[in-house]
Amino acid sequence: MSDLISYQFEDGIATLTLCNGKVNAISPDVIAAFNVALDRAEQDKAIVIVTGQPGILSGGYDLKVMTSGPQNAVNLVAAGSTLARRMLAHPFPVIVACPGHAVAKGAFILLSADYRIGVEGPFSIGLNEVQIGMTMHHVGIELARDRLRKSAFHRSVINGEMFDPQGAVDAGFLDKVVAAEQLLATAQAVAQQMKKINMSAHKNTKLKVRKALLETLDRAIELDKQLPL
Repeated sequence: MSDLISYQFEDGIATLTLCNGKVNAISPDVIAAFNVALDRAEQDKAIVIVTGQPGILSGGYDLKVMTSGPQNAVNLVAAGSTLARRMLAHPFPVIVACPGHAVAKGAFILLSADYRIGVEGPFSIGLNEVQIGMTMHHVGIELARDRLRKSAFHRSVINGEMFDPQGAVDAGFLDKVVAAEQLLATAQAVAQQMKKINMSAHKNTKLKVRKALLETLDRAIELDKQLPL
Protein backbone atom coordinates (compact mmCIF):
# COMPACT_ATOMS: atom_id res chain seq x y z
CA MET A 1 0.00 0.00 0.00
CA SER A 2 0.93 3.68 -0.23
CA ASP A 3 3.23 5.33 2.32
CA LEU A 4 0.49 7.97 2.69
CA ILE A 5 -2.11 5.52 3.99
CA SER A 6 -1.10 2.24 5.60
CA TYR A 7 -3.45 -0.74 5.37
CA GLN A 8 -3.65 -3.39 8.05
CA PHE A 9 -6.15 -6.24 7.73
CA GLU A 10 -6.83 -8.55 10.62
CA ASP A 11 -9.84 -10.55 11.77
CA GLY A 12 -12.21 -8.95 9.26
CA ILE A 13 -11.17 -5.39 10.14
CA ALA A 14 -9.17 -3.08 7.86
CA THR A 15 -7.35 -0.23 9.59
CA LEU A 16 -6.41 2.70 7.32
CA THR A 17 -3.86 5.07 8.90
CA LEU A 18 -3.26 8.48 7.33
CA CYS A 19 0.38 9.53 7.42
CA ASN A 20 1.18 12.65 5.41
CA GLY A 21 3.33 15.01 7.44
CA LYS A 22 2.55 16.64 10.76
CA VAL A 23 -0.97 17.78 9.81
CA ASN A 24 -1.93 14.83 7.59
CA ALA A 25 -2.79 17.17 4.73
CA ILE A 26 -5.29 15.77 2.25
CA SER A 27 -3.62 15.96 -1.16
CA PRO A 28 -4.55 14.41 -4.51
CA ASP A 29 -2.12 11.57 -3.76
CA VAL A 30 -3.68 10.97 -0.33
CA ILE A 31 -7.15 10.79 -1.90
CA ALA A 32 -5.89 8.33 -4.52
CA ALA A 33 -4.31 6.18 -1.80
CA PHE A 34 -7.52 6.39 0.25
CA ASN A 35 -9.54 5.10 -2.70
CA VAL A 36 -7.10 2.24 -3.29
CA ALA A 37 -7.36 1.31 0.40
CA LEU A 38 -11.17 1.36 0.25
CA ASP A 39 -11.03 -0.83 -2.87
CA ARG A 40 -8.94 -3.35 -0.96
CA ALA A 41 -11.18 -3.19 2.11
CA GLU A 42 -14.19 -3.86 -0.09
CA GLN A 43 -12.45 -6.88 -1.63
CA ASP A 44 -11.59 -8.09 1.88
CA LYS A 45 -15.24 -7.55 2.96
CA ALA A 46 -13.80 -5.68 5.91
CA ILE A 47 -15.20 -3.31 8.45
CA VAL A 48 -13.10 -0.15 8.05
CA ILE A 49 -11.36 1.86 10.75
CA VAL A 50 -9.84 5.16 9.58
CA THR A 51 -7.33 6.84 11.88
CA GLY A 52 -4.42 9.27 11.85
CA GLN A 53 -1.29 10.04 13.81
CA PRO A 54 -1.15 10.80 17.56
CA GLY A 55 -2.81 14.17 18.09
CA ILE A 56 -4.34 14.58 14.62
CA LEU A 57 -6.66 12.98 12.12
CA SER A 58 -6.16 15.71 9.48
CA GLY A 59 -5.79 19.46 9.29
CA GLY A 60 -7.59 19.60 5.95
CA TYR A 61 -6.73 19.95 2.30
CA ASP A 62 -3.10 20.51 1.25
CA LEU A 63 -2.80 24.30 1.14
CA LYS A 64 0.05 24.11 -1.37
CA VAL A 65 -2.37 22.55 -3.84
CA MET A 66 -5.26 24.82 -2.85
CA THR A 67 -3.20 27.96 -3.50
CA SER A 68 -1.45 26.72 -6.67
CA GLY A 69 -4.33 27.81 -8.91
CA PRO A 70 -8.14 27.93 -9.00
CA GLN A 71 -8.50 24.82 -11.16
CA ASN A 72 -6.21 22.80 -8.90
CA ALA A 73 -8.27 23.85 -5.89
CA VAL A 74 -11.54 22.96 -7.62
CA ASN A 75 -10.17 19.57 -8.70
CA LEU A 76 -8.90 18.73 -5.20
CA VAL A 77 -12.18 19.66 -3.53
CA ALA A 78 -14.16 17.67 -6.11
CA ALA A 79 -11.97 14.62 -5.53
CA GLY A 80 -12.35 15.01 -1.77
CA SER A 81 -16.11 15.39 -2.07
CA THR A 82 -16.32 12.29 -4.24
CA LEU A 83 -14.36 10.41 -1.56
CA ALA A 84 -16.80 11.62 1.11
CA ARG A 85 -19.70 10.41 -0.99
CA ARG A 86 -18.01 7.05 -1.44
CA MET A 87 -17.48 6.68 2.31
CA LEU A 88 -21.15 7.48 2.96
CA ALA A 89 -22.20 4.72 0.55
CA HIS A 90 -19.50 2.18 1.47
CA PRO A 91 -21.05 -1.31 1.65
CA PHE A 92 -19.42 -2.11 5.00
CA PRO A 93 -19.34 -0.05 8.22
CA VAL A 94 -16.82 2.80 8.36
CA ILE A 95 -15.51 3.84 11.79
CA VAL A 96 -13.24 6.83 12.33
CA ALA A 97 -10.87 6.74 15.30
CA CYS A 98 -9.93 10.42 15.57
CA PRO A 99 -6.71 10.77 17.60
CA GLY A 100 -6.92 14.56 18.10
CA HIS A 101 -7.51 17.53 15.82
CA ALA A 102 -9.88 17.20 12.85
CA VAL A 103 -10.12 20.45 10.90
CA ALA A 104 -11.88 21.29 7.62
CA LYS A 105 -11.56 18.18 5.41
CA GLY A 106 -10.47 16.31 8.53
CA ALA A 107 -13.84 17.12 10.09
CA PHE A 108 -15.62 16.18 6.87
CA ILE A 109 -14.03 12.72 7.13
CA LEU A 110 -15.82 12.44 10.48
CA LEU A 111 -19.10 13.51 8.86
CA SER A 112 -18.66 10.82 6.18
CA ALA A 113 -18.40 7.86 8.58
CA ASP A 114 -20.90 5.57 10.29
CA TYR A 115 -19.37 5.85 13.78
CA ARG A 116 -16.85 8.37 15.11
CA ILE A 117 -14.68 8.13 18.22
CA GLY A 118 -12.54 11.02 19.49
CA VAL A 119 -10.08 11.45 22.32
CA GLU A 120 -9.99 13.63 25.40
CA GLY A 121 -7.62 16.57 25.28
CA PRO A 122 -7.12 20.15 24.04
CA PHE A 123 -8.12 19.34 20.47
CA SER A 124 -10.07 21.36 17.91
CA ILE A 125 -12.69 19.78 15.69
CA GLY A 126 -14.70 21.66 13.11
CA LEU A 127 -14.94 23.59 9.88
CA ASN A 128 -12.66 26.62 9.82
CA GLU A 129 -13.10 27.51 6.14
CA VAL A 130 -14.50 31.02 6.74
CA GLN A 131 -11.73 31.68 9.26
CA ILE A 132 -9.10 31.19 6.56
CA GLY A 133 -10.95 33.08 3.83
CA MET A 134 -12.63 30.22 2.00
CA THR A 135 -16.29 30.31 1.05
CA MET A 136 -17.76 26.95 2.02
CA HIS A 137 -18.32 24.67 -0.96
CA HIS A 138 -21.77 23.25 -1.75
CA VAL A 139 -20.87 19.69 -0.78
CA GLY A 140 -19.53 20.87 2.56
CA ILE A 141 -22.72 22.77 3.30
CA GLU A 142 -24.97 19.83 2.42
CA LEU A 143 -22.91 17.25 4.28
CA ALA A 144 -22.81 19.44 7.39
CA ARG A 145 -26.52 20.18 7.08
CA ASP A 146 -27.30 16.46 7.08
CA ARG A 147 -24.90 15.25 9.77
CA LEU A 148 -24.64 18.11 12.29
CA ARG A 149 -27.25 18.98 14.86
CA LYS A 150 -29.42 21.87 13.76
CA SER A 151 -28.25 24.03 16.67
CA ALA A 152 -24.61 23.62 15.61
CA PHE A 153 -24.96 23.78 11.82
CA HIS A 154 -24.96 27.56 11.39
CA ARG A 155 -22.40 28.09 14.15
CA SER A 156 -20.10 25.64 12.43
CA VAL A 157 -20.52 26.46 8.74
CA ILE A 158 -21.21 30.21 8.81
CA ASN A 159 -19.26 31.24 11.94
CA GLY A 160 -16.42 28.74 11.64
CA GLU A 161 -16.81 27.79 15.31
CA MET A 162 -14.41 25.09 16.46
CA PHE A 163 -15.34 22.54 19.11
CA ASP A 164 -13.44 20.66 21.79
CA PRO A 165 -13.98 16.88 21.70
CA GLN A 166 -17.00 16.87 24.02
CA GLY A 167 -18.49 19.84 22.18
CA ALA A 168 -17.92 17.92 18.95
CA VAL A 169 -20.12 15.12 20.33
CA ASP A 170 -22.86 17.63 21.08
CA ALA A 171 -22.49 19.20 17.61
CA GLY A 172 -22.59 15.89 15.75
CA PHE A 173 -18.98 15.47 14.61
CA LEU A 174 -18.29 12.64 17.09
CA ASP A 175 -20.33 9.88 18.70
CA LYS A 176 -18.05 9.16 21.65
CA VAL A 177 -14.92 10.46 23.40
CA VAL A 178 -12.43 8.22 25.21
CA ALA A 179 -8.96 8.53 26.73
CA ALA A 180 -6.26 8.62 24.03
CA GLU A 181 -4.76 5.31 25.13
CA GLN A 182 -8.16 3.64 24.71
CA LEU A 183 -8.87 4.94 21.19
CA LEU A 184 -7.88 2.02 18.98
CA ALA A 185 -9.11 -0.60 21.46
CA THR A 186 -12.48 1.17 21.54
CA ALA A 187 -12.60 1.32 17.74
CA GLN A 188 -11.76 -2.38 17.57
CA ALA A 189 -14.54 -3.14 20.06
CA VAL A 190 -17.03 -1.14 17.99
CA ALA A 191 -15.89 -3.00 14.88
CA GLN A 192 -16.33 -6.36 16.63
CA GLN A 193 -19.84 -5.33 17.66
CA MET A 194 -20.61 -4.30 14.09
CA LYS A 195 -19.62 -7.76 12.86
CA LYS A 196 -22.96 -8.90 14.29
CA ILE A 197 -24.75 -6.78 11.68
CA ASN A 198 -26.03 -8.48 8.55
CA MET A 199 -23.86 -6.69 6.00
CA SER A 200 -26.34 -6.93 3.15
CA ALA A 201 -29.02 -5.37 5.33
CA HIS A 202 -26.51 -2.75 6.51
CA LYS A 203 -25.62 -1.78 2.96
CA ASN A 204 -29.20 -1.67 1.70
CA THR A 205 -30.45 0.27 4.73
CA LYS A 206 -27.56 2.74 4.52
CA LEU A 207 -28.36 3.45 0.88
CA LYS A 208 -32.06 3.92 1.69
CA VAL A 209 -31.36 6.23 4.63
CA ARG A 210 -28.83 8.30 2.68
CA LYS A 211 -30.53 8.24 -0.72
CA ALA A 212 -31.59 11.90 -0.62
CA LEU A 213 -28.23 13.00 0.77
CA LEU A 214 -26.25 11.10 -1.87
CA GLU A 215 -28.39 12.58 -4.66
CA THR A 216 -27.92 16.06 -3.16
CA LEU A 217 -24.15 15.52 -2.96
CA ASP A 218 -24.03 14.39 -6.61
CA ARG A 219 -25.65 17.67 -7.64
CA ALA A 220 -23.42 19.67 -5.28
CA ILE A 221 -20.24 18.07 -6.65
CA GLU A 222 -21.21 19.25 -10.14
CA LEU A 223 -21.98 22.76 -8.84
CA ASP A 224 -18.60 22.94 -7.12
CA LYS A 225 -16.86 22.00 -10.37
CA GLN A 226 -18.48 24.93 -12.16
CA LEU A 227 -17.91 27.70 -9.66
CA PRO A 228 -14.73 29.18 -8.20
CA LEU A 229 -14.24 28.33 -4.54
